[in-house]
Amino acid sequence: MAAALPATAAGTDTAVFAGGCFWCTESDFEKLPGVINAISGYTGGTEKNPTYEQVSGHATGHTEAVEVTFDPSKVGYAELVEYHWRHIDPTVKNQQFCDRGPQYRSGIYWKNAEQKKIAEASKAALEKSGVLKAPIQTEIQQANKFWPAEEYHQDYYKKNPVRYKFYRSGCGRDTRLAEIWGSRPK
Repeated sequence: MAAALPATAAGTDTAVFAGGCFWCTESDFEKLPGVINAISGYTGGTEKNPTYEQVSGHATGHTEAVEVTFDPSKVGYAELVEYHWRHIDPTVKNQQFCDRGPQYRSGIYWKNAEQKKIAEASKAALEKSGVLKAPIQTEIQQANKFWPAEEYHQDYYKKNPVRYKFYRSGCGRDTRLAEIWGSRPK
């Protein structure tokens, strides 16, 4: 059973990002001041109300993603995009860290023309900066329906802190991020 989406409160906005395992992406975004909540789920596919098993079986075209609810007076969409870049490896296709397959592709899913403009400009600036040693593979596409993942995936890092830390460490996420972006992602 998928978790219910909270109603978006007045004065808040949402954004959707994919960065490999949604447990890690959710955990990273929930640490950012101005982010109210992040929900693990699926986007980018065709199946209605997909399950984890379906997405993992490559049957739906979805990727693991998070829907981030944020307060635009405290953190802007451009800051969220920049934050996202520094918490993924944008140079790989259909994988992130130890997780492989199209369900782990990275992405920025825009909701309107302004978000699209910001995401594309950010990507262009990152490419021009020369920081990355390979081309960016992260997809930037119009957001389609976001489907919340099953309840046991929500706040996994809080519910299962030991298992989560073991998974994140064993997957090499933070080690690879340090190689790409320096000692500590910003």
